[in-house]
Amino acid sequence: MGALKTDAERVDWSRRYKAAVRRYLRSEKSGGLPAAANLGRQAAALGLETLDVARVHEQALITATPPEDEPGNVGCELLERAGIFFKETIVPIEATHRAARKADIRIDRLTRTLRQRAVESSASDEQLEQAIARREAVEASADARAVRHDKLLAEAQHIQKRLRDQMRGILSQHESERKRLGGELRNEIAQALLAIDLSLLALRTSGCVNTDKIKKGIAEAERILQELHRRGCPPDNRQDCV
Repeated sequence: MGALKTDAERVDWSRRYKAAVRRYLRSEKSGGLPAAANLGRQAAALGLETLDVARVHEQALITATPPEDEPGNVGCELLERAGIFFKETIVPIEATHRAARKADIRIDRLTRTLRQRAVESSASDEQLEQAIARREAVEASADARAVRHDKLLAEAQHIQKRLRDQMRGILSQHESERKRLGGELRNEIAQALLAIDLSLLALRTSGCVNTDKIKKGIAEAERILQELHRRGCPPDNRQDCV
């Protein structure tokens, strides 16, 4: 029932997004942008990614594109305004991605702390063994020394086992979290590549001969490619990153 409810909510969100885009494009003002931000927050709450929003946006553009007999600059203006609406919508989703990257930084700090604690644990174990040796040296009775030695050794082994189990569990959680964040990062890169494809598609299909707007679209695509390169994903190897 929960999955069916979520699917229905996403379908309803898609319908409302398309209607909001049409209203925004018919309006002469930018008063529809708060609606885009609200839709973006709802999309983030439903677990939608930028790629999902881009698909719905593309469907909305199909019905919002003017007829072929309209002047070319009209189509360019609609695509540009629709792009503004789309960018405003995905702001909350991109914010969650930034939060995920911050979580990855916290995990790295936790890893360094665990390593430090492992070193400290090793030093404590060495001190414990030295204490056992000192106690053995001062025992008057051979039997008493044996009993005390066995007891202390058992305690040390128990402490070591408990520390190993704790570290194994924490490292396992860390590895699972890293895999999850790695998947999100690959998804984010795929979404950025889709944004480039959408920009190029808009330039190809708009019939616009305005060189300034073409240069602006190319500059946007180059910005996204530079962002991918900065994150360690060269454009030549973007299929491997995805």
